[in-house]
Amino acid sequence: MEWYVFDTWIVAVGALCAAACALAGSFLVLRRMSMMGDAISHAVLPGLAVAFLLTGSRTSVAMFVGAAVTGVLTAVFTQWVSRLGNVERGASMGIVFTTLFALGLLLITRGAEKVELDPGCVLFGAIELTPLDVVADWTVFGVLLEIPRAFVVLGAVFLLNLAVIVLLFKELRISAFDPALATTLGVHAGFMHYLLMTLVAVTTVAAFEAVGSILVIAMLIVPPATAHLLTDRLGMMVVLSVVMGVLCAAGGHAAAVYLPALTGHEAVSTSGMMAVTAGVLFAAAAVFAPRHGILARSRRSLH
Repeated sequence: MEWYVFDTWIVAVGALCAAACALAGSFLVLRRMSMMGDAISHAVLPGLAVAFLLTGSRTSVAMFVGAAVTGVLTAVFTQWVSRLGNVERGASMGIVFTTLFALGLLLITRGAEKVELDPGCVLFGAIELTPLDVVADWTVFGVLLEIPRAFVVLGAVFLLNLAVIVLLFKELRISAFDPALATTLGVHAGFMHYLLMTLVAVTTVAAFEAVGSILVIAMLIVPPATAHLLTDRLGMMVVLSVVMGVLCAAGGHAAAVYLPALTGHEAVSTSGMMAVTAGVLFAAAAVFAPRHGILARSRRSLH
């Protein structure tokens, strides 16, 4: 098997997706809200359907707005159900996202008579096809570069997440660890919560068309969880989670390209291999992490 320009673009798109997800996912892990990404990625389905039924169009802008609004509402409804229904947060996530997901399937069934709306695109994505959807041609040192739309969109989302975290790092950190103390110090903990949920929703919606919700969920949770095993410093954890995400994208696609040829099997999903690579890195960190790994804790117990 050979490595082509298409493969480089696939890795670039996957790396931007992983990096954008890791930035927001680091704070989800700290807040013990890891499954919020799963909830939002499934609950955006009715937003897609409603956007189509209202506009009659499958344009990216209409779909993005509908899905992003539904993603934010998922976080709001989860908070309301947890507070008013007196149930723990995980249960409230399950109640909200299963209800919205089922509603989305019903709406898609209604719209399917007029246009093909494939829920499989939301679940699995098509990262292998992203280099075909080109939005710009740049010539660099005499070489023509065709820029995929997914690369531009995910690059913008990554820069947005990075800007928010850099500018509001102190506020996000204190509201994640101690919301009551944050309020005492003049930081609006509720606003920080919904700002983070908005970032998660926007990131999820921007990424799932290209890579699917499975990879989005994996990159929101696994790289930050891996970084959390390697360091107790939040700043370093955010940086390591981004690095882990990029490694998962590169290693996953390389494995998807070369492993089938070496083992004599058919081609495998790039998104799936990226998620598997993330799991392998987490398992390695769980065993070998210098402080929180299984071996380190065993040594401390023996001493």
